[in-house]
Amino acid sequence: MYCPYLFRAACGTINFMKTNPIHLLHLADLHIGMENYGRLDPATGIHGRVLDFLRQFDQVIEYGLAHDVDLVLFAGDAFKTRDPNPTYQREFARRIKRLSDAGVPTLLLVGNHDLPAMEKKATSLDIFRTLAVPNVTVGWRDEVHRIETKRGPVQVACVPYPMRQRLLAKEEYRGKNLEELDRALTDIVGDIVRGLAAQLDPAIPSVLTGHFTVGGAVFGSERSVMIGSDVVVLKSVLSDPAWDYVALGHIHKHQELNGGAYPAIVYPGSLERIDFGEERDPKGFCWVELSRGQTTWQFVEVKARPFVTVWADARESDDPTQVVLDEIERCDVTDAVVRVNVKLKAHQEAGLREKDIITALKDAGYVAAISKDVEREARARLGGATPEGLTPTELLERYFESKGTEPKHAEQLIEHAKKILVHEAESA
Repeated sequence: MYCPYLFRAACGTINFMKTNPIHLLHLADLHIGMENYGRLDPATGIHGRVLDFLRQFDQVIEYGLAHDVDLVLFAGDAFKTRDPNPTYQREFARRIKRLSDAGVPTLLLVGNHDLPAMEKKATSLDIFRTLAVPNVTVGWRDEVHRIETKRGPVQVACVPYPMRQRLLAKEEYRGKNLEELDRALTDIVGDIVRGLAAQLDPAIPSVLTGHFTVGGAVFGSERSVMIGSDVVVLKSVLSDPAWDYVALGHIHKHQELNGGAYPAIVYPGSLERIDFGEERDPKGFCWVELSRGQTTWQFVEVKARPFVTVWADARESDDPTQVVLDEIERCDVTDAVVRVNVKLKAHQEAGLREKDIITALKDAGYVAAISKDVEREARARLGGATPEGLTPTELLERYFESKGTEPKHAEQLIEHAKKILVHEAESA
């Protein structure tokens, strides 16, 4: 990931030499408030899954402080909803305060889950800006912030989640269809990024942080928690060497999009698994050694709660429960969110002892489901004929007969169906 280069500015060519790098920590997508697959913790009154997300955030902060972090970039989506309850706000603020008290500059970018439904209302992060919390900057609009760290200044350009109603408010966009509006929005965000790059001091390390979808990125399970339709930003817009690192949020799957070229365009992903769609995805954050023209980075994995699916095919067994128990034995389910999927034949279903399965999962953190995929013999009410041997009209006749449809009404429906079939045949 070492990639020195020459930056051409209006004043000529500047050759950047390796200096003491600035320690940058990049994380995103906390989504505090996710309460699936868990139960209330009686000691704290907080849902157990929320505590999982907070524990991962604590891991990140501990790592940063232990490694002498200079700047923390949070790339959006602190909470699951736009209106987090006071307890969740308190828990997030406690952790930001810890960084503030340690003298670590922290930038909080506004993501789509942080935005209010109405443009004029406050975001869930505005309280830090209103109270002027020391060492905390809120990236609530498109602008470049110069942040002083103990190892030198850093330029951080912010692109919060693009709000359609704000960016497309001009009269020229009225009456356009959705495809035209999406294309216009992509162009607008591209112009914003290029405009921010034009404001940079070429001698100072620079980071672009944005909360949006980049074309070509691979989605995780966040499709189920995203709010509204997405704006897609072109990767070519972000791969400008004016940036030393592009710190993204919004997509929960960790990935680098620039193929090892400079600058790295990185989604750290979320810190915790949302559901079983992320069962195999590593979770963590990025540790960046930031220098002008020579930035390197690495992904640091956190100990997120494991999600485990136990697959068992018991169709050929006289004891389907034992087949499931054997599969559980092969899996590490300790403290995991577990689901069991078992294939059965119809006559085996009553013999599956769910109580024994639950007992075998006593070390799991949470049992999400025991699902039965039962193989049943098809019962076709076709008067002994096979579907392949019947015409469409005959199939309809037998269907209406099986449903007990009044003969006269069935006859009318079949006549309409015949007209449709003739029309389809003529059009083919």
